[in-house]
Amino acid sequence: MKKFLTISEVRKGLKNKEFSSLELMNYYIERIESYSELNAYVTLDKEKALEAAKKADEKISKGEEKLLSGVPIAVKDLFCTKGIRTTACSKILSEFVPEYESTVTQNLLNNGAVFIGKTNMDEFAMGSANITSYFGPCYLPFRKKSNSDMKLVPGGSSGGSATAVASDLCVAATGSDTGGSIRQPAAFSGLVGIKPTYGLCSRWGMVAFASSLDQAGPLTKTVEDAAIMLCAMAGYDDKDSTSENVTIPDYASFLGQSIRGMKIGIAKEYIEGLNQENLDLFEKAKNWLVSAGCELIDISLKTTPYALPAYYIIAPAEASSNLTRYDGVRYSRRAEHYNDINELYINSRSEGFGEEVKRRILTGTYVLSAGYYDAYYTKALKIQKMIKEDFKNNAFSKVDLILTLTTPNTAFGIEESAKMTPVEMYLNDIFTVNANIAGLPAMSIPAGLSNDGLPMGVQLIGNRFGEVNIFKAAKIIEESADFEKLRKDILTIY
Repeated sequence: MKKFLTISEVRKGLKNKEFSSLELMNYYIERIESYSELNAYVTLDKEKALEAAKKADEKISKGEEKLLSGVPIAVKDLFCTKGIRTTACSKILSEFVPEYESTVTQNLLNNGAVFIGKTNMDEFAMGSANITSYFGPCYLPFRKKSNSDMKLVPGGSSGGSATAVASDLCVAATGSDTGGSIRQPAAFSGLVGIKPTYGLCSRWGMVAFASSLDQAGPLTKTVEDAAIMLCAMAGYDDKDSTSENVTIPDYASFLGQSIRGMKIGIAKEYIEGLNQENLDLFEKAKNWLVSAGCELIDISLKTTPYALPAYYIIAPAEASSNLTRYDGVRYSRRAEHYNDINELYINSRSEGFGEEVKRRILTGTYVLSAGYYDAYYTKALKIQKMIKEDFKNNAFSKVDLILTLTTPNTAFGIEESAKMTPVEMYLNDIFTVNANIAGLPAMSIPAGLSNDGLPMGVQLIGNRFGEVNIFKAAKIIEESADFEKLRKDILTIY
């Protein structure tokens, strides 16, 4: 079996009977077991996965082919999957088995996908390194050239999905992005990751973190695969009040189209303070787009410095509200020892939530309290409105896309992450949170390697429902970077 198969290659192989979905599933299950030390998966139901692949083969043989027929997909453990354990990698949900399917995963199933298992993640999607999971940290399958013994984080919170795709333990995977949780792992892992426009993918059946910011999206090996996956995942859902009733185009059909005349915004606020390595990559990306006929336009987004502080008020506030449902009474884990209802609540939550989740709940409860609501939460909402207007008036009135880096750094070591303060960890999201605050689509595309041989990504931010422009420009960057050639230079453990 060829390694690192893409969705389009799998579809072609299945159609030409070069292999079956069952053979593919067996191949990935063997690899998952061989590289279990990566801790990419937290739930692997081999019986169900193989049965699903067998059924997919039967449908393909009858000519009942769909967009993802027989394609093995990994699912972030944030999406409820009927009859399959869904924990959000938290102790408090460690025994939860949903009796319903999330809309995003149902859309994938309707398009013929077969699920391998549920991937590791930061607990309740709160983290940038996949180190807060109840099931232990997840590791990147890459190593630094200067320190090949150092275990690296895959980024977060969709770290398990990123590791699964990057180490060829699945064809593609779902992720979710609240402040960069798809794009940052994509950048660390040499993958394509897109956070769609808020409301394009339904949130129904996703375990909520911050409801006004959460958005589902794919992590894939190529831009084309991301286009196929997003097309399968997206769509209007009347069960989600924030779902947008818009037509979902065939994103893949736009790939390869000319981007001549497209205006690309270069915001000075995203460049200030970059190190030389980052600046060099950014210059390369600019030149690739100019060579394709794009026009670079200098813009200023003055609200950029306020996005991260606003995010870390709004997100914990919503988390504080969302996580009150886990009280040990209904479907979450219940403490064994308590004397009354108050102790039941306190003990269940104290034992069930990890440190980072507790920190964000406390922060959120504080900013929502009577004495501080106006000073913090109301002010953050005003800043959010300003950020949206800034993008609308000072960017997308002049340009079609904005080019930035995805992250200020490459993947760091597990031991290094343990020494970081919460604020230092939060700064990993400095280039990504703006798109979540404004509800805009944004994609990370692998564009180069650091001096230490680790993947680096650039980011394209689009206007609302401007995914088509993103895909068209991303394809140009992908072809220009020729990351497949660079991939052979990455030190891997497989």
